[in-house]
Amino acid sequence: MELNTIKPAGGSKTARRRVGRGIGSGLGKTAGRGHKGQKSRAGGYHKVGFEGGQMPLQRRLPKRGFKSAQLKLNGEITLSDLQAMESAEIDLLQLKAVGLVGQHVKYVKVIKSGEIKRTVSLKGIKATAGAKAAIEAAGGQMAV
Repeated sequence: MELNTIKPAGGSKTARRRVGRGIGSGLGKTAGRGHKGQKSRAGGYHKVGFEGGQMPLQRRLPKRGFKSAQLKLNGEITLSDLQAMESAEIDLLQLKAVGLVGQHVKYVKVIKSGEIKRTVSLKGIKATAGAKAAIEAAGGQMAV
């Protein structure tokens, strides 16, 4: 193999489209721009969402809702997730390592879903009232 014999893979390079070169080319006359109108003319362009002067859809619809940036910092786990974990002392780093919460999560709360039958000690993790009662009933504790 020589450097002057190297060619690109078949189909990876396509010839650029030459428009306005006769009817036989398939892109002659209007050159793929259709008939009349702002988009058919040289220099004719408009902003994204422009509807020819009509009030655009994103301005016709009412504003609604709000998504807090803090949501990605909060995570939740269930009692059945705690039951499945092997460690007796559980903290945020272990939950991240196991993959129960995302890497960006800073605050975790245990919710009462499923059952827990083993003793666990939670450090730096909050719990709902029902989850806290279930953990303490199983012999576990909530450390702050």
